Amino acid sequence: MSTIRITKQFSFETGHALYGYDGKCKNVHGHSYKLSVTVIGTPITDTDNVKYGMVIDFGDLKNIVKQHIVDVFDHATVFNKNTPHVELANELRERGHDVILVDYQPTSENMVIDFAEKIKRHLPPSIQLHSLRLQETETSYAEWYQSDN
Repeated sequence: MSTIRITKQFSFETGHALYGYDGKCKNVHGHSYKLSVTVIGTPITDTDNVKYGMVIDFGDLKNIVKQHIVDVFDHATVFNKNTPHVELANELRERGHDVILVDYQPTSENMVIDFAEKIKRHLPPSIQLHSLRLQETETSYAEWYQSDN
């Protein structure tokens, strides 16, 4: 049976600030992120299985990514918890804003690494995460490939 890659795309809005950065991104700002999730596996060959012919049901992949990435990060603001941005984060939370504190500088590069770890933990054993592409702007994106890691 052939090995097949399938990809599902997602969109979400997230704010962030890069502490210590020497450009405009040190300011709180946001992006309309586009996330492409590619998994790899072989189509199910059991004709009695309702998922016959699928590597993974696109709906099942959607549920994993939506629950662990999109629903968490959409319309939230991400800050590195090891910076003075924690004070701003606490004030925003007190005012009812969704804030995520992470262990890393919230660049696209680090976010895509975080997303890969979160998604891998929830995939069925027969499915492997192949790659992620996190597009921050129309012309800028970060990619993560399992083969590189």
